[in-house]
Amino acid sequence: MSEPREPRAPQGQAGAPQGRPDEKAALRLGTRRSKLAMAQSGLVAQAVSQVTGRPVELVEITTYGDTSREHLAQIGGTGVFVTALREALLLGEIDFAVHSLKDLPTGQPDELALAAVPLREDPRDVLVARDGLRFEELPDGARVGTGSPRRMAQLNAYARNHGMTIETVPIRGNVDTRIGYVRSGELDAVVLAAAGLGRLGRTEDVTDFLSVDIVLPAPGQGALAIECAADNADLVAALSELDDPFTRAAVTAERSLLAALEAGCSAPVGALADLLADGQIVKEMRLRGVVGTTDGTTLVQLSTTGPVPETHDQAMVLGRELAAEMLAKGAAGLMGERAH
Repeated sequence: MSEPREPRAPQGQAGAPQGRPDEKAALRLGTRRSKLAMAQSGLVAQAVSQVTGRPVELVEITTYGDTSREHLAQIGGTGVFVTALREALLLGEIDFAVHSLKDLPTGQPDELALAAVPLREDPRDVLVARDGLRFEELPDGARVGTGSPRRMAQLNAYARNHGMTIETVPIRGNVDTRIGYVRSGELDAVVLAAAGLGRLGRTEDVTDFLSVDIVLPAPGQGALAIECAADNADLVAALSELDDPFTRAAVTAERSLLAALEAGCSAPVGALADLLADGQIVKEMRLRGVVGTTDGTTLVQLSTTGPVPETHDQAMVLGRELAAEMLAKGAAGLMGERAH
């Protein structure tokens, strides 16, 4: 995560009223136990401590998504990683939680506030392949591992359109497990998120950064979500110091597209909103979306460009309008079982 913006005078330091018993108490940050979740939560903990002047302790929470060995599409998509953290928030066992934003279901519970979406990391997918191979250099019949129907659909479509023959293999597991399939020779390559490898300090494992023209990322990929109880106004205000308004507008548009397609987190939907600048001045936001069959035989891919959204509602409209165009072009029939 990038360094937070210069914080205003932290609370609980010189000049603050003394005597409130919880003023210096540690804030409890709920996180999944995976190495990646712990790494990104540690970065957020440092930033929150800087903004609030209070120590932050990590509270490790095991989610069903971490313990189940079934494929994500079978157990309800990536939302299974979020439920246990949200329950701990609602029970008051933790003060705030950090999620990979692409794991968040598109519906936001009224009791919880999405207090901050910090500056986004690289949203792209990356290839980790044997022998340092780039995607276009993979041999015919290469076995490429990914647990994502979205990645399968786009990789298979690209291969088909460029005379390549690949076999996409569904896999699960943490980063080490997935890269281990390549190291052991079981797979020729695996596809992972650039941001995750970056936060783990593992970018040197990447053999190819996949252009978003080849694979559009998952809605919200590369961004983090910081969530807390909606009625804790002081904490919501403190955490909002870490919010990046452009990132929030982009991921809001992407997630609005996902919701309007009535797609669950495991559906084969890719989306990316990026800013188009004229020199140093940001003029417009472009939103691209794709949905396809996992074998890559059919893709619906469209984009739209408009003024940079200045409100949540404007960002939502951008996503809904592109989704409507995609549905009119046949996207509905490509979604498989629609998640309601």
